Formats: sequence, structure tokens, C-alpha cells
Amino acid sequence: MPRAAIRNLTPPPELAKIRPGQSIELLKELHILTRDGRMNQDSRRKLKQVYHLYQFIEPLLAQTVAAHGSARMADIGAGKSYLGFILYDLFFKARDDASHVYGIEARSDLVQKSIALAQQLQFTRMTFLDKPVADTAQAAALPVTLDLVTALHACDTATDDAIRLALQKQARFIVLAPCCQAEVATALRKHKGAALADTHTGALTEVWRHPLHTREFGSHITNVLRCLQLEAHGYQVNVTELVGWEHSLKNELIIASFKDLPRARAAGRLHELLEKLGLAELKERFFAP
Repeated sequence: MPRAAIRNLTPPPELAKIRPGQSIELLKELHILTRDGRMNQDSRRKLKQVYHLYQFIEPLLAQTVAAHGSARMADIGAGKSYLGFILYDLFFKARDDASHVYGIEARSDLVQKSIALAQQLQFTRMTFLDKPVADTAQAAALPVTLDLVTALHACDTATDDAIRLALQKQARFIVLAPCCQAEVATALRKHKGAALADTHTGALTEVWRHPLHTREFGSHITNVLRCLQLEAHGYQVNVTELVGWEHSLKNELIIASFKDLPRARAAGRLHELLEKLGLAELKERFFAP
């Protein structure tokens, strides 16, 4: 056999990195794989992130199915629905129960593409909502309660909107990989002069006095506030890395499991932190009981 023909029979090396049972057709439609089964650097990074996240989410789904017979999850700020499609393909597709995946995305063009792809692949238990997450709590398409809410790099305030929706829907699990966070940094910047002049808090303000530090501290404290918010609603919170820093600077992963834990201490710390940092105007964003 000619050498060229032998090479053509050899599967692309990227296929060895794909999980067993994963639909190659799906990966091609998501442009993670090219038509000849290869990846570029960006698609390889995206697949690695989603697979890492799947490792955290799959046990939560399995636990939910074991307890309730099915699992209903919502992916917030779904974008092209990489996460929802891959979760459906690897976990939900083979199940014959009432499990369902909801993708919530404000960009209607992406929602229409996701609807078409779900129909093409016969992923019949996927529903896509074309609206901002802040407007979805009362949507008729969503069930009264959800088992799992995820938000993978949902931009701007979408992560906070995802938390609010999860709390409203009494989600048993919440999995967040936070992304762009400008709201807290903006508030810190606005009140920086007064904070520096305060004889009681002036030294602390040095932590975010420089513009770069304002942005970085704002991002960090946003996630601290989110964790306290979840704890103030009875959740047990774990914070870890999503993937190595070489793959993404947006690396934090917040996993919350509802345990009906005591709430008072976390709520008190949340409100105290907001006051001390001059962020009282954001109490509505990080609301607590």
C-alpha cells in the first residue's frame, strides 16, 4: 500500500484526546474539530476547559439522578452552548428519563444556531431561551426548580444573574467559572478618594489604589462576595482551579452545594465587607437573607 494511503488511514492525533462516546459530528459542528478531525490551539483550549468542567459536574449530575431519577440543569450565558451540548452528549443522551438541559443566552443568533444543531443531532431534551438571564426566572419554559445551574465564563453581571436564578430556582448545585467583573472595580474606583482620606480605612485602600490593582482586587473581591452570598443562603462552597494558568487567566471555579447550613455568620460578613470597602451600593447585587 502506498505510504500516503497508510497516512490517510491513521486517525488524527486529536481523536485520542476525545472522551469515549463523544460524538465526532457534534465536535465538528461546534468547530472544535475541523472536517478532517483536527484542532487548532483555540479549539484545543476550549475542549480542555469543557472537559475539566465536566469532571466536576458529572458526579453532581450522577448524584442528582441517583436521588431523584433525573436531572434538570440550566447553562447561563451559554454562548454557542459548548458546555450544554457536550454534557448532553456525554451524560444525558443515553438516559431514558425526564432529564433536561436548558441553555440561556441573550444573543438570538447563537440561540437559533443551537436550536438547529439540537434538532440535527436529535438532542430532544435540550431547550434554548433567547433572553437575558435576568429575565428568565418566570419564563414558562423553565421548571419551577432546577437541580444544577452552571455559568462558564458568563460575562459582565451574568454570573451574578446566574446565582440569583439558581437561588430563585432552589438549585441543589451551582457551578461557576466567573469571567469579566467590572462592577465592583467601578465602585471601588468611584469612592477611592474618600476611602484614601478616611483615617480608619485609608491604609487598607492602598490595596486597590493603583488602577491595575483596582481591577485585580475588584475581580478577586467580587468572587469573595459571591462565595459569602452563597454561604448566606445555606450552601457549602468550594473554590478551586478550572484549568492550569497556561490555558486561561480566568481560572477560578466556584462549586456550591446546598446543605441548608447556618446562614447568619456569612450574611454578617458579607454586609460588613460591603460596608468596609465602600460597596454598600451593591448590596442588591450580592443580596443575602
